[in-house]
Amino acid sequence: MPYSEQTVQSVRPWSERTFSFTLSRPQDFVFENGEFVTIGLKREGKLVARAYSIVSTAAHDHLEFLSIHVPDGPLTSHLVNIRPGDSVWVNSKATGSLTRNHVLPGRTLYMLATGTGLAPFMSLIRDPRLYAHYESVVLVHSVRTVAELAYRSEIEALANPQLRYVPTVTREAFPTPERGGDLFRSGELSRRLGLPAPDPAHDRVMICGNPEMTRQLTHHLKDAGWTLTNHRGIGNFTTELAFVVHHE
Repeated sequence: MPYSEQTVQSVRPWSERTFSFTLSRPQDFVFENGEFVTIGLKREGKLVARAYSIVSTAAHDHLEFLSIHVPDGPLTSHLVNIRPGDSVWVNSKATGSLTRNHVLPGRTLYMLATGTGLAPFMSLIRDPRLYAHYESVVLVHSVRTVAELAYRSEIEALANPQLRYVPTVTREAFPTPERGGDLFRSGELSRRLGLPAPDPAHDRVMICGNPEMTRQLTHHLKDAGWTLTNHRGIGNFTTELAFVVHHE
């Protein structure tokens, strides 16, 4: 059977719209940092499942996820009520296009996330091996409210000189009120950080978040000569199209 029943270990609310939770990890479950897996709840004997990026790293003995709460969502409206000891079903196979294998090593790795699109990047930045492949790693997390800056204190506590963390908040007062995608496209992001302008010959980009941001940035990068990773090889930018289902 492709799904196994796992136990909720902890639940952490971040805001009215977002929460994270940890589950026991299936014994034979193998994944690469940055991948997603389908998880679900059984409702009246029927499994309701969606794809979720994994927040924890492959080295952890548990699985961690970050979720949005959609009030009438077929899964998240029930998932928001889980408590330690409850059951969540986890697919046996993880996949995804936001792993280290999907972009070449380079100078600066830009990770551009909105909302719960932060999840795969948490898995990546928690892995010390990531930093051997880039001089700098820039993580931009754009949300509507300050409360939605999930994992902010943990990211800041990493105190890794190679990691540059740029939180942005668009609907409340905040030092950086711009959208992360806009900062990147205008060149303002690299200027503020004192980094060279993004260059496809040297730099890499990963994108995860709302479909509109992903579409805009994909067009911008392609127009500027960047190559999207596909099944035929490794490019200099990659996106997670499966992220769309996080919002159902």
